[in-house]
Amino acid sequence: MGSQTAAGSSLGISAAAPATQDSTGYKALTFVDIGQVEKLGSFGASFAKVEFQPLKGAKQKYKGSADYGALQPSIAIDALDAGQTLLQTASDDETQKLYSFCVTYQDGAKRYFQGRSFGSPETADGADSMLMAAPTVEICTKIVKSAT
Repeated sequence: MGSQTAAGSSLGISAAAPATQDSTGYKALTFVDIGQVEKLGSFGASFAKVEFQPLKGAKQKYKGSADYGALQPSIAIDALDAGQTLLQTASDDETQKLYSFCVTYQDGAKRYFQGRSFGSPETADGADSMLMAAPTVEICTKIVKSAT
């Protein structure tokens, strides 16, 4: 499949850690789907820029430390959804525990990573809107990409 839409994508969570930080380790975990996800947002690595300007010659630029980004989904609150319950547990967890996540795209490709939820604020905008949650999951490991 070439280009695709985000329709059919999903987000899963697991309280377990993979035995290895690769596709095999993550595939061995059981993920609980988080229901009612409206959008995931952007996520992925970016690097700090390190610059050095010698007195003679061009400016030198290097990749510095990696920041694997944050996942900031928009979710319609469903108190009966097991995935949302586990995500809320992760948000309330004060132990610095890493949770495992799996993003699955329409074509079946997966993105695995571990992160910490830094809260899940709720929004009640008006009579004609859904009650929404906007968790922030800071990604703490390299994102493992797995083809379909």
